[in-house]
Amino acid sequence: MRAATDSRGAGPLSRTYLEVTLAVLALVTIVAFESMAVSTAMPDVARELDAVRSYGFAFSVMLTAQLLGIVLAGVWSDRSGPLAGTVVGQALLGGGSALCGSATNFPTFLAGRALTGLGGGLLVVMLYIIAGRVYPEDVRPRLFTLVSAAWVLPSLLGAPISAWLTTHLSWRWVFWCVVPPVVLTMLAIAHARRRVNTADLTAVVSGRDHPAHVRAAWAGLGIAFAAGLLQYGTHELELAWSMKTVLAAVGLVGVVAVAPLLVPAGTWLMRRGVPSVMLARALFTAAFYAGITYVPLFLVGQRGTSLQTAGLALASGAIGWAAGAWYQGHDALHLPRYRLVELGAVLLAAGLGVIGAVALLHLPWVLAPLGLVLMGLAMGLGVTTTTVLALELSSLEDHGAASSSLQLADVLGSVLGIAAATAVFAARHVPGQDDALFGSIFLGLALLAAVAVPAGQRIRT
Repeated sequence: MRAATDSRGAGPLSRTYLEVTLAVLALVTIVAFESMAVSTAMPDVARELDAVRSYGFAFSVMLTAQLLGIVLAGVWSDRSGPLAGTVVGQALLGGGSALCGSATNFPTFLAGRALTGLGGGLLVVMLYIIAGRVYPEDVRPRLFTLVSAAWVLPSLLGAPISAWLTTHLSWRWVFWCVVPPVVLTMLAIAHARRRVNTADLTAVVSGRDHPAHVRAAWAGLGIAFAAGLLQYGTHELELAWSMKTVLAAVGLVGVVAVAPLLVPAGTWLMRRGVPSVMLARALFTAAFYAGITYVPLFLVGQRGTSLQTAGLALASGAIGWAAGAWYQGHDALHLPRYRLVELGAVLLAAGLGVIGAVALLHLPWVLAPLGLVLMGLAMGLGVTTTTVLALELSSLEDHGAASSSLQLADVLGSVLGIAAATAVFAARHVPGQDDALFGSIFLGLALLAAVAVPAGQRIRT
């Protein structure tokens, strides 16, 4: 393959980039299906494995492991390039899914989710680094439009397929059916490696020296350990002091202490430029993923809908996501990019507010998909835009560190958002009487999303 700089003007589906683009889109499709399918099946998984109060723990364990994978991926790619890590990430993703499908108890299921998260953390960073180094700046927005679009079909079909498999066969098939596509994609990546000039991917000198790599690796272990303590201490929270609440407090302190070491300086202070990009990304993912984690449980547990109905409601959000991603990919149509982040934050808060009102005011559940469409539109505008901005505002030699920091902010936001929602739900859960509880959770997340509005304003440099 020729270097990216020799092919400016070519699109991501042109002959120059086609093989790499198809491999990237295939991986994104698998991850999207796994994400939507698992969200739909989890109410049944939690009931069968006696883990309703720990419902959010299955998601947050995966994300905690993903944190570690993200940090290690940034170090690995800086030292050796992104392709080897991509293959290892696929192997872990497939192995973790197989283990989840075979689990007969909740700890085994959590182990499978941890492997899946570690593989996903490796994959997502490696793919963004490939995008940053293979594709020129004018092609990246169109590539990320395709990447977001690759979420649409599996997001639309993944939830209904998952619901059908869970209802007519078993929730285990939701995890097992992920394995064959992962194997096929591993073969496709192996074939693409022969076509890609790996020198183009590794010739860029990293902006971090060996001591910096070591510090990043240890910080990654620290953040994963601290987040793990936080998850463990909050997944069955009771409003009384105990060893678990102490561990949760220690984990929270650890996250607050270590997280600033892994993202650009000034991220948590909303400093202008790249730091505010990272903070906006964390706020988006915290509010969105915590919200959609509990939507199926709300619809099935409180409104008595079927899994198929809950799955279709989740799938409606993919329509909004695709529309937002398409819009941001057309520079001639839209506002300055930092304005898209602000608009996305407003829409995300509005969507969560709609679902919160459905719960608190006992409105018809059919209004919930409207909120999910708004949430998806917000993510298509805001998250896709922060990806483009993170690469545009970073030098080429810092793409590895920027991609790793971006994804760490992404997952750390999700971990903290889901952990907070899980703690509140576990502490106040009363079977069949949780309308006010769910409403409070969704409205609290809406307020969190609103904080991304000033973060978007601070992105402007």
